[in-house]
Amino acid sequence: MKTNSIPAYKPPKPTLIQRLTSPTPQFFKTVRTVGLVIGAIGAGILASPVVLPAVVISIGGYLALAGGIITTVSQTAVEKE
Repeated sequence: MKTNSIPAYKPPKPTLIQRLTSPTPQFFKTVRTVGLVIGAIGAGILASPVVLPAVVISIGGYLALAGGIITTVSQTAVEKE
């Protein structure tokens, strides 16, 4: 028995530039703002003129990294059309 061999149409996936410039859902806007705040706190710790223990400097680096990753990932979320 022969079945229909015509594939279903799948729209092309958006490119990275299209994802970054398209509208972002409200939830991910909030997550992006939280990521920016976390990154700013980490950068503030790293740029502190006071001598801090190595553990605090390490935590500041991790906060800055986590904030950057959270912000970037939440920016690429797009609204479903």
